Amino acid sequence: MGAHRKGAVRAVRAAGDAPARDRGRDRYFDTLRALALVRVVAYHAFGWPWAGLVFPSMGVMFGLAGTLMARSLQRPAPAVLRSRLRRLLPPFWCWGLFVVGAMLARGWMPGWQIVYWVVPLGDPPGSAWGEQAWEILWYLRTYLWFVLLSPLLLRVFRLAPVPVLLLSLAPIVAFQFLWRPPENRFGTGLLDLATYAFCWVLGFAHRDGVLARLRPVAVVALSLAALACGAWYAFAHRAEYGTYDLDDIPFAQALWSAGFVTLLMYSKARLGTDFSGLARLRWLDRLVSVFNARAVTVYLWHELALVLAVPLIDRFWDVPAFEAYLPLDSQWFLLAVGWVLIAVFVLLFGWVEDVAARRRPRLLP
Repeated sequence: MGAHRKGAVRAVRAAGDAPARDRGRDRYFDTLRALALVRVVAYHAFGWPWAGLVFPSMGVMFGLAGTLMARSLQRPAPAVLRSRLRRLLPPFWCWGLFVVGAMLARGWMPGWQIVYWVVPLGDPPGSAWGEQAWEILWYLRTYLWFVLLSPLLLRVFRLAPVPVLLLSLAPIVAFQFLWRPPENRFGTGLLDLATYAFCWVLGFAHRDGVLARLRPVAVVALSLAALACGAWYAFAHRAEYGTYDLDDIPFAQALWSAGFVTLLMYSKARLGTDFSGLARLRWLDRLVSVFNARAVTVYLWHELALVLAVPLIDRFWDVPAFEAYLPLDSQWFLLAVGWVLIAVFVLLFGWVEDVAARRRPRLLP
């Protein structure tokens, strides 16, 4: 998967969906999405290689997005695709104006590939100086391709749900053991689609009620087997990859995410797991709502927030009181400052998600 994974996570929700309270959204899934975003930011602040084992954010996000896409496709496919593109692209363009503008100001000159900054069907080009900002765009590119493929993919899934779900792991197995995709824009795109295809199709299975009809013994046994194989592969091949970080090992990521997300979704489908009691904690319920309504903004701007937090903290050292009483050299302090800057970006640019969704623009939803 390579270095571009280091800048990613996995968390953005299906682009631009309305807050939970607006359309009776599921608090269980909303909370998972919020947790995925929090884990993404923490991972990029600390670089913990074990973070993906504790909570595979990207697998969770693609699973949730697949569920929402299956629900949306009750409407005509062209209208759904237009809606998804409209919700995704304006926040991306807003963010891109700043990133591309900064790279151009520092002497970067793109070729024809700059079209990917208009519609990210491939990884947009960028300078090495701005890599930490633009490398996260692999998620938007993969999400966009899944959206475009979903009308056909959902139709095929409904012909033979369980076989298609299981066969969605076949591409990553083939890429791992039979043919390695080239290390270019086309190859990395194929690899990312193969890595998370199971999670996306699992979203279809949850939405159509297929998951709820499966026997618990089979689901739990297969999920645990996938988790065991994914963890074994990651740790057994540390020498080859230089780490056990799942973001750098696509095959292990695919298996671990498949097992983990299946158990999360099956607990919802079969057991009716619900976080409706979250409403009793009004501040936490409100926070989950904000995360879901501003997920694209949080995802796009969080790396810039962490980058800007470093020179800002450097200035704090010039203030004797800050130097004496604040943990300026702590990564936890960096994370805290990063979250403050993320909140600023949400206030400044989050309204673009409202405009993209054709809602009244608000500072906070």
